Amino acid sequence: MLKLGLTGGIGSGKTTVANIFIELGVPVFFADDEAKKFLFDKEVKSKLVRLFGNQILGLEGEINKVELAKIVFSNTNELKKLNALIHPLLMKEFELWVNEKQSEKYPIVVLEAAILYEAGFEKFVNKTLTVSANIDDRIKRVMKRDNTQYNLVVDRINNQMSDKKRELLSDIIINNSNNTMIVKRVVEIYNTLLESDSIIKNHRIN
Repeated sequence: MLKLGLTGGIGSGKTTVANIFIELGVPVFFADDEAKKFLFDKEVKSKLVRLFGNQILGLEGEINKVELAKIVFSNTNELKKLNALIHPLLMKEFELWVNEKQSEKYPIVVLEAAILYEAGFEKFVNKTLTVSANIDDRIKRVMKRDNTQYNLVVDRINNQMSDKKRELLSDIIINNSNNTMIVKRVVEIYNTLLESDSIIKNHRIN
């Protein structure tokens, strides 16, 4: 089985690429969505309260994601504390998920993560793919999608790793500035990965 790490900045079209892989029959592990599930775990919730205090709890004792975000995204050290708790749990969940998909004979799986490199998740995959797009296109997409202001989108982009740095770290790059050809490009990548996975298997057999 070949494990592909998929990443890209906000508004790049990373989720679109992930959904195309799903249409091709490739299972996708959405790291951000899976990480949020841990907020409902009693043990994790208890640890979060010890780390950040009762102010992160809602009226019914649930984790208030807005309050937690205010704390961790305004203080790098607090964000590190959160990541140190959640990321190991997330990668353990990913490995269990991979084992399940491997037993189901899937040749390729995808780990989709906005902070693939920042979190060190690239260590858990065989190849990485970055989706890039020019800044103007990214800003327009996010403003339309989230109904938000220009300066807020720019701030979010500036707080992320640059496309250039991601591209230097990645094995495969998709330029999604003109997304009319994106399906064709993903299909090409999928077929190439299938071939490379077959070569790896044959090499192991021989």
